[in-house]
Amino acid sequence: MNIGEAARRSGVSSKMIRHYESIGLLVSAQRSESGYRVYSEKDLHTLRFIATTRSLGFSLDEIQKLLSLWQDKNRSSADVKELVLNHIADLDQKIAELTSMRTTLQTLASACSGNARPDCPILSGISTHCANRP
Repeated sequence: MNIGEAARRSGVSSKMIRHYESIGLLVSAQRSESGYRVYSEKDLHTLRFIATTRSLGFSLDEIQKLLSLWQDKNRSSADVKELVLNHIADLDQKIAELTSMRTTLQTLASACSGNARPDCPILSGISTHCANRP
């Protein structure tokens, strides 16, 4: 199948397919006699694997490791689990940071009457927060 069909069937844009090839996540596609990329069902499966791992928030480096483990039939499931547990720990940290940001913004928004007056507790709070940063 051509790149457009591979994109349609995998849910990965043609541009991203070319990018994944350029960085080595996807093996360079075979070429037709006229020079067009030709993708196999195996390539399609790899693209879907990449799309799924991206949707789970894995970085490109992590995806490369997961792909290597996925393709290695002699892999240790402990290696896969370790990578996933590390990713979960990163997600937990990001969730905590986002929760803290949300709480701060909710507190600031609650302090603001949202009227026509120029004084704004939100801007004052952000300014105070900035002054306390290193």
